[in-house]
Amino acid sequence: MRTSGTVSQVRAWRPPVPGITEVLHARFVDHAYPAHTHDTWTLLVVDDGAVVYDLDRHRHDTSRSQVTVLPPGVPHDGRPATGHGFRKRVVYLDAGVLGRERTGRAVDHPGWVDPELRAGLDQLHRVLADPAETFEAESRLALVVERLRLHLPQRGEHPGTAAAASRRRLARDLRELLDAHLVTGMTLAQAGRLLQAPESGLVRAFTREYGIPPHRYLTGRRLDRARRLLLAGEPAAEVAVAVGFHDQAHLTRHFRRLLGVPPGRFARDAAALRPGCRPPPGRAPR
Repeated sequence: MRTSGTVSQVRAWRPPVPGITEVLHARFVDHAYPAHTHDTWTLLVVDDGAVVYDLDRHRHDTSRSQVTVLPPGVPHDGRPATGHGFRKRVVYLDAGVLGRERTGRAVDHPGWVDPELRAGLDQLHRVLADPAETFEAESRLALVVERLRLHLPQRGEHPGTAAAASRRRLARDLRELLDAHLVTGMTLAQAGRLLQAPESGLVRAFTREYGIPPHRYLTGRRLDRARRLLLAGEPAAEVAVAVGFHDQAHLTRHFRRLLGVPPGRFARDAAALRPGCRPPPGRAPR
């Protein structure tokens, strides 16, 4: 649902994430969308208020607990359900991400109360706001799409799980790829093509085998390498690029999250504890 009319806030951008054409966050007071179509899947959550819309001439409504999916090529409109307006977040997905063959299912049932899907979308929107977290966004998107496919199954499609041995092998293969591309990184789509596996299957297999999703594993490996370089006296700005982070701010955010201190302080404290240096006040040598 794109816009014109009275608005309180609109923010739209195209993240560097394969499969996503646009992200839109908006607050509308009294705007009503005329009937229109998109060439994308519209994945909508309402954070405040409610929306009433007609999809293929059938009336529907949304609430804060629902996730709404509008298929490409099908006319829909939209308007506030009350005089207070609404606040929403939307991800527009390439038609091929879910496939146009699921359109009929979405027309019949375009919304669900699914806490797992809603939580996954919240996590996806959080990382989409940061262009440095593209790999995590890909992982989050893969899980969201997998959940959507459960709600919109194709004819003859039955969800299932891979055998344990196959899952372990797939997880190991993905870990080797991530280790080999630690600095340059690789997209989930590239990994999926190399390993001949769906992106959601890669994320599920890796998380089940190692207890953390692939984006968190990659971040941890980069932080390990960053710590060694910082302890060797390398400047934080150079370390960030050398280990694969977007920039020093990107390194600092993850470093602080893991260790509780920024990399500069970590390096200074380590330098103070080297032979011949007095430890900082109040700290014992480690």
